[in-house]
Amino acid sequence: MKRQKEVRPWGQFERFTLNEISTVKIITVKPRQKLSVQYHRKREEFWKFLDNPAKVTIGKKVFRVKQGDEVVIPKNTVHSVEALSKPVRFLEIAFGKFSENDIVRLEDKYGRV
Repeated sequence: MKRQKEVRPWGQFERFTLNEISTVKIITVKPRQKLSVQYHRKREEFWKFLDNPAKVTIGKKVFRVKQGDEVVIPKNTVHSVEALSKPVRFLEIAFGKFSENDIVRLEDKYGRV
C-alpha cells in the first residue's frame, strides 16, 4: 500500500490506494463482541479505526487501539478485533483477491469454526 498525503488550499486528503485491486469496507462491531480469530491466504488488510477504543490481536501481539490508529495485517497472519464497552467502527481496505470464503477461522464465539 502506497499511502500519499496531499495538501490543497481547502485542506488535505490521504490516498490509501491508487489503481490497485482492493476491497473497501467499514466494519462495525457491537459492544463486547469480537470477530473470529482468523487469517486470510489471499489478502492483506489495512485497518483505520474511526471511533471508540478496541482490543486488537495480530499474531501473538494484543493491544488497545483508539480513534485514528492504523494497523496492517499481512497475509496468513492470525488476527481479531474486539469492541469494548461501546461499538467500534473501522475502515478495512483488503489488498489482493477478496472473497468472504478466504476466512480461515481458528476460534469463533458464534460457532462458525
